[in-house]
Amino acid sequence: MDFLSLLKPEAVKVLTSASSKKRLMQELGDLVHAAYDVDAPHVVEALLTREALGPTGVGHGVALPHARLEGLEHVVGAFVLLDKPIDFSSVDRQPVDLAFALFAPENAGVEHLKALALVSRTLRDASVCAKLRANHDATTLYTILTEERTDQAA
Repeated sequence: MDFLSLLKPEAVKVLTSASSKKRLMQELGDLVHAAYDVDAPHVVEALLTREALGPTGVGHGVALPHARLEGLEHVVGAFVLLDKPIDFSSVDRQPVDLAFALFAPENAGVEHLKALALVSRTLRDASVCAKLRANHDATTLYTILTEERTDQAA
């Protein structure tokens, strides 16, 4: 499992308009729809349903929203950098400016957990987060994410 298999370049975006958690979820729905041709309202509903179980803000400005979706063949992801951090009810009460959303097929077991572990491990690395925050170009963000995983595996 690596970022190249999880993330398409078109599923990476810098957001300037997300002013709330709900708005971020809507933006993620639109992004996932555009990149993976998944129904945006279904994505938003799945994310909000999962979020109701407990916030997915993991601390240090990072959120890992995730959900299971019908129609997917494998785990996919979307990454957003927010220009303005938003409240996400994170465990450390810090606002979120990095969000990596994961979507798994309904029957995915271990694959979903491996993807979540990969993303979590990568975004716990302060140097990776610093590089992401210092760049506001989607192509560069994609490169950082995909290169960092290769570097960590070496």
